Amino acid sequence: MSTSLPAPIARTLERFRTMDRETRMQALLAQARRLEPLPERLAALDRTEFTVPECQTRVDLFPELQPDGTLHVWADVNVRQSPTIAAVLAITFAAVNDQPPEVALALPPDFVRQLMDSIGLGTREAGLSAMVRRIQRAAAEAIAGRDVAASPAPATSSASDTPSAAISRS
Repeated sequence: MSTSLPAPIARTLERFRTMDRETRMQALLAQARRLEPLPERLAALDRTEFTVPECQTRVDLFPELQPDGTLHVWADVNVRQSPTIAAVLAITFAAVNDQPPEVALALPPDFVRQLMDSIGLGTREAGLSAMVRRIQRAAAEAIAGRDVAASPAPATSSASDTPSAAISRS
């Protein structure tokens, strides 16, 4: 059963549904080129805790909690070798980046299936679902960290101590 998608994703997927296969593939390449390059400050980090092991393609996701409380996720993926993955990430990031973490948590459980069906690709769902779960886990941790920071009790550990934690930018 499908559940509602964030408006930017719903609009993009509706456009994909109306395209023929050739036009859809060109549109996917265009989406892939929209993926923001990884900032140097993140490229220098140890990738171990940011890699999505469930994905066949090497993908590193770097969630950051911005000073204004919004979430921004960066990805390091070889766009030339994996344009579909880059396109899916670009479509997802268009909806969740620079939004409250709750927006990422609101992605429906069947989000990847809806996305893949709309763009005409039914494979790679496991790895893509793992990427979305990682983004949602970072969003939940960002919310928990924000709630802890707002409470008078001191936090006993830093959110950055866990592999899926959002990197805090202050």
